[in-house]
Amino acid sequence: MRLRRFQSTVLLLVLALPLFAESGGTVTVASKAFTESRLLAEIMAQLIEARTDLTVERRMGLGGTMVVFTALQEGEADIYPDYTGTGWSIVLKREEKAPDPLRTFLTVRREYERRFNITWLDPFGFSNSYAVAVREPVAERLGITRISDLNEHAGELTAGWSLEFLNREDGLPGLRSHYGLRLAESRGMEHGLAYEAIRAGEIDLIDAYTTDGKLLKYPLRLLEDDKNFFPPYECAPLVRLETLEKHPELKSILSELAFRIPAEKMQKLNYEVEEAGRPFADVARSFLLEEGLLEADSPQTSGESIGGGTLGEFIVARIPVTFRLIGEHLFLTGVAVALAILIAVPLGIYLTRNERFSGLVIGTTGVIQTIPSLALLAFMIPIPGFGLSMRSAIAALFLYALLPIVRNTFTGIKEVDADLIEAAEGMGLKENQILRHMQLPLAIPTIMAGVRTAAVISVGVATLAAFIGAGGLGEPILTGLQLNEPRLIMAGAIPAALLALSVDGLLGLADRLLAPSR
Repeated sequence: MRLRRFQSTVLLLVLALPLFAESGGTVTVASKAFTESRLLAEIMAQLIEARTDLTVERRMGLGGTMVVFTALQEGEADIYPDYTGTGWSIVLKREEKAPDPLRTFLTVRREYERRFNITWLDPFGFSNSYAVAVREPVAERLGITRISDLNEHAGELTAGWSLEFLNREDGLPGLRSHYGLRLAESRGMEHGLAYEAIRAGEIDLIDAYTTDGKLLKYPLRLLEDDKNFFPPYECAPLVRLETLEKHPELKSILSELAFRIPAEKMQKLNYEVEEAGRPFADVARSFLLEEGLLEADSPQTSGESIGGGTLGEFIVARIPVTFRLIGEHLFLTGVAVALAILIAVPLGIYLTRNERFSGLVIGTTGVIQTIPSLALLAFMIPIPGFGLSMRSAIAALFLYALLPIVRNTFTGIKEVDADLIEAAEGMGLKENQILRHMQLPLAIPTIMAGVRTAAVISVGVATLAAFIGAGGLGEPILTGLQLNEPRLIMAGAIPAALLALSVDGLLGLADRLLAPSR
């Protein structure tokens, strides 16, 4: 009876998840997981809020290009800023060299409208191209001014590339082919951390964005793209045509941002967030006020300031936010693990009675474990009913939790002493009675070990839910990585680690209470 009530409660929670989604009069503005994208998205969001009665939902800091673009295609987002070079090479997968900026823009807009029902509005006014940056002392010593010069000193340089740049055709793979680069050592790292690594002298060159605010602080030399590899990267708002049909006023409102942000201005705005520590919302509001696009008495969007102080003071100041994020994190992992228990324990029991299927089932759940966490989250976005939501995160965590519980349930029951089972059969007990009164109680320590493993894994993987806007303790970690702010990273990492230890401890206590007395 208790099990049935527990199952009903969990199923009701899952079925109720769609009720949390807002409907009607809502526009979702999204961004990728780097400073400039979030800042431009915040500027657009505040302008829409000031000029319309629409509710603006923010989905900031999503994963790479294909995560946020898929969200736009699926209607999980309505607007986000992107770059024509990205559209040309990554989304449209055009292999030929991009033409001049205007023709590139017109081509991607035409193709997006034809193929995806998405359009590009007028550009913001700057191009943020990829560039290769070298530590100034190294560049001066070796006389490096062009990308071609790197080949002459390939054995002397260590590179640190952002993770997306490592795999994009308009990134390192294409750069190597175009220039014939053969660097001695290359490593992948988060873009914001690459600046700290190059400052510390651990690496010599990185990929940079030409409007990076950090370029105003760090002694770096941007190398000339002397063979014209990088395509134009004019930045502009991407909007679903369906959204413009519902809210045609958005086109004229967002067009007020057209050609208002030159590259120098964008770089300074990025600097205000990354180095001065100002909240995204404050920097966006200041820009809109300076441009006369916002009234001084308009409602102010709250933003979290990084502020000063020690790590301890910083964490104490964030206690209310941290408790909210812990609640989200517990909901994600709790529902996922509970669902996994409901499915995996009966499945493990079934496999002990039908061993011919055990290899297939355990092998399949094992394969799921090998899928990178972020990729699994991204796979959920196009599935109807999931998208950018807690549902996608719960589904991914549920899949990850299956293997340890199925395997341990199967193993725990199979390892019960055969002599005990034979004795029970001799006493006239039926198969179900033996399972309920002997095998399951004796297998509880092994089953609970699987549940504990699944729960700890889920707490860790759930930090990646922030990449699809599903909340949790990954939010400060993601933002801290973007801004290279160690205190923000620790403000998410420390509670996540403590939460994993607490969950494991509580489940260990439950194990001792449920285990048969010896």
